[in-house]
Amino acid sequence: MSTGKTESDGERLRAADPQIADLVDAENARRDGAVSLVASESVSTPAVRAALGSVFGDKYAEGYPGHRYHGGCEVADEVERLAVARARGLFGADYVNVQPVSGSTANQAVYAAFAQPGDGLLSLSLRHGGHQSHGSSANFSGRWFSPEFYELDMATERIDYDRVREAALYYKPRLLVAGASSYSRHIDFAAMRSIADECGAILWVDAAHIAGLSIAGIGPDPVAYADVVTVATQKIMRGPRGGVILARAEHGEALSRAVYPFLQGGPFVAAIAAKAVTFAESATDDYRAYARRVVENSAALADRLTDGGLRVVSGGTENHLAVVDVSALRLTGRAAADALSTAGIVVDKAVLPFDPEPVNQGSAIRVGTPTVTAGGATAADMVAIGDRILDVLASA
Repeated sequence: MSTGKTESDGERLRAADPQIADLVDAENARRDGAVSLVASESVSTPAVRAALGSVFGDKYAEGYPGHRYHGGCEVADEVERLAVARARGLFGADYVNVQPVSGSTANQAVYAAFAQPGDGLLSLSLRHGGHQSHGSSANFSGRWFSPEFYELDMATERIDYDRVREAALYYKPRLLVAGASSYSRHIDFAAMRSIADECGAILWVDAAHIAGLSIAGIGPDPVAYADVVTVATQKIMRGPRGGVILARAEHGEALSRAVYPFLQGGPFVAAIAAKAVTFAESATDDYRAYARRVVENSAALADRLTDGGLRVVSGGTENHLAVVDVSALRLTGRAAADALSTAGIVVDKAVLPFDPEPVNQGSAIRVGTPTVTAGGATAADMVAIGDRILDVLASA
């Protein structure tokens, strides 16, 4: 009996569960009818979605290729080996693990491989653009470890590497974290490497947001400097939701054991197949052109908002996102995001460096261009979108 995917799967879903089918249709309509400027997502390619919905979704494959705890894993082994080989070629990493089910799970594996509960870490403050998995008190990383934070320079709103060095030499962290979720400038990984060497820390780059840019030659390459790099494939890379770990060879065994069996059981083989597709697509000239357009569109949008009287944090952007101050309009970030959502423009609320507003309100919005660029938007389109944002916020 065949269990493969067929052209009638949509009809089968509707026949079996019309409520879910209606919600799938509703999400398609929502996405098609909105201008999405969510910086942390994009649109997966048709080939990625085909792999993600393939028969590999049924396969349980606990362990690693050649060392599984279940039978019938011969083809699953080939899929994982192919994904690893493609990622190694794409990123230039010695060690690759494609099993993490998310970017945050990949981050958890870094802690498990390199740190013990109570060990110190030094990372960018959440209120200055960092990520909750880098030591937030609401996250396991802030409860089980001892985080300290560096902040952006008040005048430039950029990372001050001299201050990072001072903090690292004072706190002597086990992990020095370079990475952010709302930072629009390139990070100087060479400087962070030097700091890590001086204080004896493991340098971990969380490249969830920027990995898809670095492989296109935009910005510095984190793999060249870090001990370990974590990646999320669903953002600029247009892949499935999932994580990847890249590291120096000497750290491979510890990271493999951290992912399995410490954190996970059987991996999502269909997601690994979809990651393999993503790595192949990301190695093409078409992808590199897409990544360049993402950055060009981000700059065009930031410039238009600046020309329209809004302040962009750090004065601009070098990547796929910008953080925009809306406090001059007497709006919180939440109020601005809600007003734009009503107008069909989807953004994220955000906080400014040194923001007096609470995190759940903020004084800024974060705008990103991966999704609209995947839909064919040009720099001229971004000017028009910027005009619409300005109009909506002026009347909010």
